[in-house]
Amino acid sequence: MKKIIKRILVFLLFVLLLGGVAYFVYNEPLPQGEKGPAAEALANKMLKAVNAVNYNKTRFMEWDFNGIHRYKWDRQKQIAEVFWDENRVVLNLNDYAKSQVYRNGVRIHDEENHAIIADAVDYFNNDSFWLVAPFKVFDKGVERRLVKTEEYGDALLVTYTSGGSTPGDSYLWLLDDKGFPVAFKMWVRIIPVGGVKAGWKQWKVTETATYLPTGHKLLFFNLKLNDVRAYGTIE
Repeated sequence: MKKIIKRILVFLLFVLLLGGVAYFVYNEPLPQGEKGPAAEALANKMLKAVNAVNYNKTRFMEWDFNGIHRYKWDRQKQIAEVFWDENRVVLNLNDYAKSQVYRNGVRIHDEENHAIIADAVDYFNNDSFWLVAPFKVFDKGVERRLVKTEEYGDALLVTYTSGGSTPGDSYLWLLDDKGFPVAFKMWVRIIPVGGVKAGWKQWKVTETATYLPTGHKLLFFNLKLNDVRAYGTIE
């Protein structure tokens, strides 16, 4: 028993040391940018590059997040079907209390519903952000700032002051000359290291001619967005 405890303590110490090294190597302070017309113009340049006009008209979006969660989102009705394990939640994005929960195809009505719906909300907020984040820079409660960088020139710092599951998170969008996103750096609550970089290079043109990503490179990991579709028109 003492040997097992010793091994656990050694493993935990190793994890803490590794985390400390990662913090000192990768951690960056949140940059200070400037609000104003230049930041607004850069945000609009990015939206134009990813064809936001068509995105705003797109009714249905479908995707699989890393083989774990699957979605069908009706943006006109503001209903998102969320699938994982044996669960299917018909998530009412305007009123979560009106959402429906199914397990193995059978609708259930019990106290566990609230926890399952809360999980579906968190999954949707996180996984849809990795799909449509560029289109959310003018959402309510979002602040935009222009940041000068050596490698990419003008970059767009976006801070979500409200809404979603983690208000207060900030993202620095790195753009090419045409305003197309190539990566962003993150200062988010769930990652203790500031400035972690995620790639936004694996794009596809959907049925509505909207640009959507099919994956992201994040440190040593690949986040895969499979079977990405965008189709139909909002009436």
